[in-house]
Amino acid sequence: MTQQRIQQSFDAQTMMTTLGATLDSVEEGRVVISAPILPTSLQQLGAAHAALPFAISDSAAGYAALTVMEQGLEVVSAEVKINLLAPGLGDRLRATGKVVKAGKRLVVVTAEVHALDQGRETLIALLQGTMVPVPVR
Repeated sequence: MTQQRIQQSFDAQTMMTTLGATLDSVEEGRVVISAPILPTSLQQLGAAHAALPFAISDSAAGYAALTVMEQGLEVVSAEVKINLLAPGLGDRLRATGKVVKAGKRLVVVTAEVHALDQGRETLIALLQGTMVPVPVR
């Protein structure tokens, strides 16, 4: 049920569609989302624009939070911080979101983003955030 719930919510995010992102893995407290580094998502030096790792890591962390929420709730980001550690170079970015602590009003989350390039993985970003449960409308 959790996989289906997360997939339906993910499919409703037009931003993820625009980025070509895919929902790769869903477990309780952990979600993986990846996206290709497209020619339309580059910054001026040829690396992935910071918006790409931010978007997929925010969603991965948010969906990790949703895996521990009861039915009838969604989550939204209340606060998010990202450290960009290295350029996003390669074929694809992979964000792994995890729940650090889940409460009734706030869920603290984290995510790591790796650039995938011909079998090599490079940690390029760390995200920490707070998600807020909200009723589904």
